[in-house]
Amino acid sequence: MKSNNHSFKFIMGLGIVVFLASCGGKMDKKAELDKLIKQHDELANQIKKLETELKLTDSTTAKYTDVMVTKVAISEFNHYIEVQGKVDGEENTSVFPANMGTVTAVYVKEGEMVKKGQVLAQLDNSVLAKNIETAKVNADLANTFYTKYKALWDQKIGSEVQYLQAKSNKETAERNLLALTEQLDLYKVKSPINGSIEEVNIKVGQYASPQSPLPSFRVVNFNSVKIMADIAEVYAPKVKPGNNVKVFFPDFNSEFDTKIQFSSKYINPTNRSFQVEMRLGASNKVDFRANMMAVVKINDYNNPKAVVIPVNIVKDSQAGKFVWVVKDQGNNCVAMKQKVEVGQTYNGLAEIKTGLAEGDQLITTGFNSLVEGQLIKF
Repeated sequence: MKSNNHSFKFIMGLGIVVFLASCGGKMDKKAELDKLIKQHDELANQIKKLETELKLTDSTTAKYTDVMVTKVAISEFNHYIEVQGKVDGEENTSVFPANMGTVTAVYVKEGEMVKKGQVLAQLDNSVLAKNIETAKVNADLANTFYTKYKALWDQKIGSEVQYLQAKSNKETAERNLLALTEQLDLYKVKSPINGSIEEVNIKVGQYASPQSPLPSFRVVNFNSVKIMADIAEVYAPKVKPGNNVKVFFPDFNSEFDTKIQFSSKYINPTNRSFQVEMRLGASNKVDFRANMMAVVKINDYNNPKAVVIPVNIVKDSQAGKFVWVVKDQGNNCVAMKQKVEVGQTYNGLAEIKTGLAEGDQLITTGFNSLVEGQLIKF
């Protein structure tokens, strides 16, 4: 029994030792956990502190907005009315025959240069030629009779009536011959101007007439180029002779300066427009063509000393139009709205009537998110 009792005590003691050892291990881990939690809390506080400091730094930086600034300058401002025009020669002539008849010869081709009065084509004049031959015979006969009767009358022989009749017959025959001879020119188609042949609409054997739907020839003189354009009626008070004009030719990528020479007083009732003409002078440097397209820019407004800014930086509000400008605030610069009065606008530029002066600092980029008083840097 003692042996068993000792064994029991030994076993119980060993269990207590194991139990205590086990409890001691759990206590060490709990202490270690508490220690780690404490370290975690300290780290979290440090992280939070650093985050707060970074946020403060970022917040300070965010108060400044990057912008681009341009100083306001005085410059010339021009406004233009832009319309489409077309090219024509100073002289652009449709040539019709003066008489009717069959074409017997064509002497020119398209592209040839001709002189004023040059014969371009010939119509059949055979009937007239025969009449002229008969008239010549009659004129010669009448002149013979007149010569004889005049000689007799000078000698006081014969009657005065016979002499006067012979003289009248002679003069009548001569006038008839001259009239028929002059008609020969009506069968010749001549150029009325110097220029180039741009159209040839007749051929040998065709019948030509002054009433033909198409001209026999078209002759154009481009020594002086004419630009014609139709202007809307609403611009009538602004467009007049003497206005400066820029004429741009897309085909040549060339622009010429000229003035309005003619402004029609007639308003076309169909499209409510009137016509203006400009001239470019000698055109030997540019190969113009009749009816070539041109962009006509008529200067209807000029301000030699204007405040000119890009139109896209002018903003609208309930109080009116405004721009963003730079104002000094101690050691900093801030953005402020500046109310402006806009005059004319053209080609992306605006004329500022009031609100800005030369030297003002104008914010041109980065103004979309601005608020008044915001710190800026540039």
